[in-house]
Amino acid sequence: MTLRLRDLGWAWSLGAFAAGLLAAGLWFSSVRNWDAYLTRAYVAGFSVYEDLRKGRASHPDVLITPLPPEAASLADAGEFEQLPDLAGRRFLTNLSILTDSSAPLSGRNLTLAVLSDRLVYPVSDIVSGSDQTGPQKMGNLTRLLATYCSEPILVARFGQGAWQKIDGTQVWGCDAAPTDLRLPAIFLAVVALAIILTSVGNVTDSFSRFSQSLRDRRRSGGPDSYDMSGPAELRNIVSAVNTHLEDERAQLEKRATVLSGVSHDLGTPAARVRLRAALIPDAELREKLESDVDQMTGMIESVLTYTRSELSIEDPRQISLTSLVESLVADYQDMDLPVTLKQVAPVEVEGAASLFMSRRGHGSLPETRRILVMARPISLKRALTNLIDNALKYGRHATVELETDAETATIVVEDKGTNLSVSDIEALMAPFRRGSNIGSSDGFGLGLTIVATVAEQHGGSLRFEAGDQGLRARLQIRR
Repeated sequence: MTLRLRDLGWAWSLGAFAAGLLAAGLWFSSVRNWDAYLTRAYVAGFSVYEDLRKGRASHPDVLITPLPPEAASLADAGEFEQLPDLAGRRFLTNLSILTDSSAPLSGRNLTLAVLSDRLVYPVSDIVSGSDQTGPQKMGNLTRLLATYCSEPILVARFGQGAWQKIDGTQVWGCDAAPTDLRLPAIFLAVVALAIILTSVGNVTDSFSRFSQSLRDRRRSGGPDSYDMSGPAELRNIVSAVNTHLEDERAQLEKRATVLSGVSHDLGTPAARVRLRAALIPDAELREKLESDVDQMTGMIESVLTYTRSELSIEDPRQISLTSLVESLVADYQDMDLPVTLKQVAPVEVEGAASLFMSRRGHGSLPETRRILVMARPISLKRALTNLIDNALKYGRHATVELETDAETATIVVEDKGTNLSVSDIEALMAPFRRGSNIGSSDGFGLGLTIVATVAEQHGGSLRFEAGDQGLRARLQIRR
């Protein structure tokens, strides 16, 4: 089943809302449970304080037992780490809580030693708080113990009383702490966001791939029709594009068929007119009539060539653009025409200084490797031929040069001077437009139009600029 973008939008929105709601629920539930756990530890501190003051144990989860005489003597000496059954708790935190801040020297203070297996507790804020009562300070201490994951045992003495061992790990130990669901909540939110972003990226990528396929269609010889996976809207677009391509292909084929038929049908009457013109005794009139017939048939063939180039009937393949340009220039030179290929100067590099010479050496890089492109060689050769012919017609000489980078290759054709400006030559790119200084040169005004069409088929463009001596045509294609 193919979903529509609206359905996908609803699914993304509901999924994001549900994931956010669940993540927020886990987060706030964890925070609420943690606050309740700390509050319970704080209340237990009040109870422990009163039990120590009154000498009785009332809290069900806190075990208060007196130290035996040998352990009490160690506590009097401050050697809490040596207490039996507490050897594994080597982190000691000492503090004293005043029971009456108005009489600090009365001896009515609570002496505490916290023995932990993991850390020394930061109790300075608890001890220094003068605006708090003894039970509040004890509650803050037990709350602090619950904040960290450890298994602390307290050894306490109220005033000059006996030493007591306080085991409240069931209240403030690691096992008593609630499960922290904040990290799972964050993980859930991140996973949900990743799933939604991936889904959105897949949908947008399907549109991007289809648009890229359309852009590359004429350059790389795309298929006659497209089949893209994605939402229903994209499939509708693909179906409409396929219908348009089919109609366009049918119209071009019909146009080419009509022009081929016209060219073929004109062949017989043109031959008859040529034969009858041969019987005209006036040589000048006979020559003019034969020239008109040749021009008429040549124009039909030129239009047919342009239409065939639009059909893109030639499949692209990998070719050496360097070899194609060199062979075409050599053909012109064999006909003794002023066409030259500009050689790229070697790249000079400077070497490092020698150990035995202060002067640095110089060298040149080897010849640039062949420029490989994916192109239609016949169409590209026809386009380059038209550019060279135009340079010879308008500028009397053609200089051909190759430029390349990682993405494009450019064929530059420069003439030796013409009366046409850049704007004039760009106007000639329209079909059946010819320059004013052609004289008796052959042509029907489709040469630059064909070149521009071939450039577009190869994902590039045709543009003109003022050169050092004349006009410079730049035929750029994508590699």
